[in-house]
Amino acid sequence: MKNLEAIEKRRTFGIISHPDAGKTTLTEKLLLFGGAIQTAGAVKNNKIKKTATSDFMEIEKQRGISVATSVMAFGYNGKQINILDTPGHKDFAEDTFRTLTAVDSVILVIDCANGVEEQTKKLMEVCRMRKTPVIIFINKMDRDGKDPFELLDELEKTLDIKVRPLTWPIGMGDRFQGVYNIYQKGLNLFAANKTKISNEIISISDINDPALNELVGDMPAAELREELEIIEAVYDAFNRENYLAGDVAPVFFGSAVNNFGVKELLDTFCEISPSPRGRETDKRNVEPTDDNFSGFVFKIHANLDPKHRDRIAFLRVVSGKFERNTFYQHVRLNKKMKFANPTSFMAQDKSVIDDAYPGDVIGLYDTGNFKIGDTLTEGEIMMYKGIPSFSPEIFMELENLDPMKSKQLEKGIRQLIDEGVAQLFIQQPGNRKIVGTVGQLQFEVISHRLINEYGANCRFVPRNYFKACWVTTENKEQLESFKRAKGNHLAIDKDENLVFLAETTFLLSMAEKDYPDITLHKTSEFMLELSDK
Repeated sequence: MKNLEAIEKRRTFGIISHPDAGKTTLTEKLLLFGGAIQTAGAVKNNKIKKTATSDFMEIEKQRGISVATSVMAFGYNGKQINILDTPGHKDFAEDTFRTLTAVDSVILVIDCANGVEEQTKKLMEVCRMRKTPVIIFINKMDRDGKDPFELLDELEKTLDIKVRPLTWPIGMGDRFQGVYNIYQKGLNLFAANKTKISNEIISISDINDPALNELVGDMPAAELREELEIIEAVYDAFNRENYLAGDVAPVFFGSAVNNFGVKELLDTFCEISPSPRGRETDKRNVEPTDDNFSGFVFKIHANLDPKHRDRIAFLRVVSGKFERNTFYQHVRLNKKMKFANPTSFMAQDKSVIDDAYPGDVIGLYDTGNFKIGDTLTEGEIMMYKGIPSFSPEIFMELENLDPMKSKQLEKGIRQLIDEGVAQLFIQQPGNRKIVGTVGQLQFEVISHRLINEYGANCRFVPRNYFKACWVTTENKEQLESFKRAKGNHLAIDKDENLVFLAETTFLLSMAEKDYPDITLHKTSEFMLELSDK
């Protein structure tokens, strides 16, 4: 088993949440406790002008939200930690879903006042479908919110997963004083500090130590002891195997903005979370300990550094060892490629690396060879599964407002589409560009980036389509009939696949009924199925 020591050291996880639950703030504080940064910018504190470390695109800084997945790596307690901070906004859910294919576990952030929200449920469904281990961090305990026991019941009921608290809050809102570490059986009290790690006030290892009463008061101390007794009586003892199987979610409480409960979360995460896991391909299951290198591209980002107009493919290493300046097989293009400057990330800051191991996420400079879902290997012909495109929900036609900038517009929209921020459908005659997204905010992001990164002035005009469906059939005669009848509603996607743009549910169901030999796919997963045949 090659590279076993390097594999065991790595922890690659995603941070997910409903918008405004404090996900990006928690990411910063994990970096702070991990020593990767020295000062955190409180995201919503105007006194601190520095923006969140992981939100680096200009529009993210203006809107105060994450609209793209950020990758950050640092060392902590002998482990190599790889964090993927995902967009919380539902309009960018597809980027989050793709990112979940590249992680081995997840930290789900919940706002203690709002509890489980709509986006939280959808993200949890994806984790459950993939049996991804989940740790839950209940945030903002420095504000008044729901009762902790009520929150635990809500998590079990709405997310359909067993929970087990591993830390417990001492009070809430104005009365919040810190957390008790159930897993380590200890208590650390901190002074609130939004930007730096504050010095510990005191550590208590025995819950019955009278010093606890002196520090937090008689009533809070009595409440804490009583609640811990209830927890031990009601919840099963924590079992790591059940967590790794995705059957139970450990729960932590805290206030990320004030650094409460973050160290307890990070320390326990390093101890219980999974090392890199294998992945399914169209040929076999690949394990991290396999000798030969392989990996897949789950994200592409153009102009990470606008000054250099670069384009980077984010690759998750699945097996073997990736080495700089070594030729690897690009399976889809059937060609050998080598990379002189592979990088690791700290948000937008990059450093060149010589090698990488399973679990690592590396950046490969790209001139247009990669698409999301591409596989690199040492020669084996196989493709990793599970990175589909979904049918968009909103469709708009892209109109050029400056004919002198047509080339810039063409280049810009193609590069942004390759990143997966939206989908592009070309209609004839006229080479009309229909852009499809899952949310309105994506059009704002595309417009902003086209004008600021490519100098292409454009506008989006709404088009009345309900669903984009990829068309496949072995009945050529029926396909020709379908093309004649539906010509005005057909388009070609960026990979030259035929797509039917249905205007209503009724017209879609009628097309399926009238052309029984034609399959209308709601996701692009069918392309992998075709490659198996």
